[in-house]
Parts: sequence; structure tokens; C-alpha cells
Amino acid sequence: MSIDFTTLPVLSDERLGAGVVGRNDEYFGLADNLLKAEPPEFLPDRYTKRGKWMDGWETRRRRTPGTDWCIVRLGAGGVVHGVVVDTAHFTGNFPRECWVEGCAVDGYPSAEELADAEWMALGTRTPLSGDHKHLINVSMPARITHVRLTISPDGGVARLRVHGEPVPDPRDVWGMPLDLAALEHGGVVVDCSDMYFSHRHNLNLPTSPQSMADGWETRRRRGPGNDWAVVRLVEKGVIRIAEVDTRYFKGNAPAAFSLDGHSGDHEWRPLLGDTGLRPHLRHRFRLPRHEPVTHVRLNIYPDGGVARLRLWGALSEEGAQAVGLRWLNTLSQSQAEGELLSVCGSSAWARAVAAGRPYSSLMEVREAASSIWAGLDNAARLEAIEAHPRIGDRAHGGWTADEQAAAAAGDGEVQRALDASNRDYEARFGHVFLISATGLSASDVLSSLHQRLGNDPDTELATASVEQQKIIDLRLEKLLRP
Repeated sequence: MSIDFTTLPVLSDERLGAGVVGRNDEYFGLADNLLKAEPPEFLPDRYTKRGKWMDGWETRRRRTPGTDWCIVRLGAGGVVHGVVVDTAHFTGNFPRECWVEGCAVDGYPSAEELADAEWMALGTRTPLSGDHKHLINVSMPARITHVRLTISPDGGVARLRVHGEPVPDPRDVWGMPLDLAALEHGGVVVDCSDMYFSHRHNLNLPTSPQSMADGWETRRRRGPGNDWAVVRLVEKGVIRIAEVDTRYFKGNAPAAFSLDGHSGDHEWRPLLGDTGLRPHLRHRFRLPRHEPVTHVRLNIYPDGGVARLRLWGALSEEGAQAVGLRWLNTLSQSQAEGELLSVCGSSAWARAVAAGRPYSSLMEVREAASSIWAGLDNAARLEAIEAHPRIGDRAHGGWTADEQAAAAAGDGEVQRALDASNRDYEARFGHVFLISATGLSASDVLSSLHQRLGNDPDTELATASVEQQKIIDLRLEKLLRP
């Protein structure tokens, strides 16, 4: 069943941290206006020294061939389901058409650095009309961190809304306390009883509320019952602190609230009983110990407004693994291959494992990885073996340093013997000695090396391949869970 993508969070909201990285022109209107949360406005009598003031991004009239563009870094990386290009109030100065592209990169590159990124089309070229919201459906399942809006040939766009589901990089959320409801990490307010005055997606924005409009507010309830909102957490986790912020709600804050949770079975269980609230105040409450949950329901009594909801805690092991798996499944093919090459240096192996996505569990990834490794030819296996540094070499880092920590800590005599035996091994077989060294001492490695020096080349390659499979299993765990 298809969903209305406009009900999903706006990943390009400036309140979420989205920002303009670059643009080629903004003579009449700043590109930053594209990311404003409020609807565009029109002031008929307002002019600037450059011309009519417009609440949007507007470029000068183009007198040479070409197009205009703007690049936006999303406030949260995620899978884009749709884009709204709004030309509100642009009636005689809107572009003829537009198209939107996306890419995923780490860090905070400049517009110039993004020129070489792997840009992917998000939807199709869209003819534009004036004073109209244009909805562009997107079916690209890849995680996106930046979008590029191109307009042809020139003109003005009031707002750019990029709707989607946040997908965090697991390395940003593993092994640390975090707000499990936060939109920037992947939490989503998926449903609510009512949002007559303001939207549910305001509840888990990272910014402090700025007014009563910058929160979630329901209409006045005239019958029995209460209002509620449901948050799908980043992933399964345990909540320690609940922060309920009623700032700016002075005459319309709820009288009380409670929290329920469930872990995917839709059976709601109490996390915190009925608790009183004060107007215009940021409250913090300690939660009793509970089992990990995936969803939380905020119940407010009977109605009113809440500015922000923060659910501070930590991911469970199962939740952390699910974050890693979702991240792997939403990388582009080339990005997934790059990450998998850190697990195994065979390009054929990385390409095949990446192509087998999506995976539903770590076990499924491991089974596919093992089957693909078993089917590789000797050239692909040697490529993987040669990607490893010499055992006992102290001049490497990353996972290799952890795996070989014990082997690299041997005394001087053992290290000298290991160096000499490594050279003998390489002269005999033409590649480095490979062993899954996790937990092995330098003496253990040296003993195994001496024993394997007596193998013929075919037997030794088969033995090294078994050791590579052990390393693959260990590194997949490190890639997909803390």
C-alpha cells in the first residue's frame, strides 16, 4: 500500500539542521528561504534595492544558456519518498521545469567537493507552474544526505520540502546515551489522535521550541477520553529519562501525561503512570526499569499542547544491530561495496554481497557472505589475502590493529622470529601469511606459521581461505553492530 509522502518528516527543515551548502545565484531571493518551516508569505508593497521582495529563492533573468542550482545538506540523512517544489506567489517569474538529485557523503563537504559525488535522480524532470505545490514521488531506496535542486532556465521557488524516513549512520548512535525519539537519529512520530493547531512532527525536532506554533497542539476536547501521539523509536532500546517540554503552552498545557511502550507486538505496557505537568516548563522524569521497546505512546490528559518530547536512553543489542542493517541496506551499491571492502578485500566478494541486499538479519548477511566467499576463484581470494598487512606489523590501525593486538605485543625475540618467518612464508607462497589473529599471542601465531610453512601451495591457499572466512564473520559483526 502506497503512503502519502507528505505525511512523513521534512528532512530539509532548517529546524532539523538542514542548510544550504551552495548555489550559483540568489540575486533576488536567498536560497536559505527554501528551508523555512513556515509557509511562504507575500507582501505586495515590499521592495528591496534589487527588486520585489519574495519569500523564496529567486535567481536573476538568464541571458545565456544554462540552468540554476542549489545544494542542500539535509538535517538528517535518510530515504527520500517525495519532494515538494512550491512556487507559491511566483506567478510571472517561476522556472519552466526542475529536477532533483541526491547523494550520500560523510562529513560536511563544500559545493565544490560535492561536484564529484555520486548524484542519483530523485524522481523525474517536472514541468512547473506558478503559485503551485508540485509533488514529486521518489522510489530511490538509497540513503541520501544532500539534495541538489536544478531549475531551468531561471526563476523563483518558494519552498523545498524533502519528505522521507531518517536513517542514521550507526556509528553516530552506537554505544552511547541518546534521545531515542529524536528525528535526527531516526525516530518518527508516526501517528496521533489530533493535530488541529500544530503538527506532530514538531515533537521530536532537535531545536528548542520558539513559540506555541512550534510544537504539537490538539483542539479542545469536549467529550470523554484523551489525546495521544505514538513515536517509533530510532530502534529497540531502554528509556531512562523522559523529557516533556511544555514551553510556550501557558494556558493550554495538558494537566498530566503518561507513557506506554511496546516492542513490536502492539501490546501496550505502562512505562510511566499518570504524572502531573506544569505550563511553560521543561520537565524531566526518571522511568522505572523496563524491557526494551520500539514504540512509545505519549498520552496527554485530557488535551492541549506539548512542545518537545525527549526519550533519553540507549539502544539494546538487538536495536543496535537493526540500525546497522538498515544502514547497510540503504547505501548505494558503490557505497556498500566500499564499506564491505573493509570486511574482505576481494572486490568480487564485496560487489556480490552488496548486490544481494536487502538483508533481513545479520545471520542472512553472514550466510550470503560465506556462500559468496566459497564460490570465488583463486585470483579473487588472493586479492582478499593481499589486502591484509603482514601479521605482527605494528604500523597499521583500524580493525587490524585490534585483531592483531596480542600478536603485536610479543617480546623482542619472538617478534624478530616472526618477522623472519613472515619473509620465509612470503618467499615460498607469494603472499602474506593470513590467520584470524583475534586473541592469539605472538607465540601462537609463530607456531602456526611454522606449521603451515610445510604445506604445498594449494593446501596453504585453502587454509588461508578458511582463516579469511573467520575474519569475515568477525568483521561483519563489527560492521553491523557495536
